Amino acid sequence: MKPWFLLMAVAWAMAAGAPPARAEGQAHKLVIHVDENDKTKMTIALNIVEQTVKLWQDRGDTVTFEIVAHGPGLHMLRADTSPVKKRIGLMSTEIDNLSFSACANTLRKQEAKEGKTVPLVPEARTVPGGVFRIMQLQEMGYSYVRP
Repeated sequence: MKPWFLLMAVAWAMAAGAPPARAEGQAHKLVIHVDENDKTKMTIALNIVEQTVKLWQDRGDTVTFEIVAHGPGLHMLRADTSPVKKRIGLMSTEIDNLSFSACANTLRKQEAKEGKTVPLVPEARTVPGGVFRIMQLQEMGYSYVRP
């Protein structure tokens, strides 16, 4: 075997096993799906945001988050029943690129069932459908997590 061939083979093998170079200042996107009226799951969703922000910021990266609530999970964003509304208010002032989306379909159903207007926390915005919104975000490159 020729020496130059051996040198090329070793260089190729080393390059193949090396992790890819990582650019500084990357942007990441994460959608978190909440569909249960469970304080523990809601808390986990918010914990994911806080922990992910810290991990990526330590690397010089940014993350855009959207928490999408529908079905029984809409209680997370209801001003009258949310067990985590104070934390939502605090986090939305401390964390850039964090938004909360409430399913309009679920909202209409809950209002019809309860016979009243259902108030949302000020940080929430309505979207036509929770699953529809999750699909849109995934098609835009968002990673998906469901606590």
